[in-house]
Amino acid sequence: MTRQSISFTKPNDEWLKSQVDSNEYASKSELVNDLIRQARNQQAQINWIKAKLETAENNGFTNESKEEILAQSKSLLNG
Repeated sequence: MTRQSISFTKPNDEWLKSQVDSNEYASKSELVNDLIRQARNQQAQINWIKAKLETAENNGFTNESKEEILAQSKSLLNG
């Protein structure tokens, strides 16, 4: 694992400390890594939705129902 040095604004640092103090996370590093994982998962979902939209726009339609697309989207979000 690589080490990084980052700076936080006071409100963000206070929020990080509160999360650690409430035993939600063992350390700020663990929390920041979790936030990054969540952001990466969200980006993967956004990319998937964009690809579906581009395919639909290029083809004029999709064979999948709204419910199927929504279920697949939720599945990606929940990992």
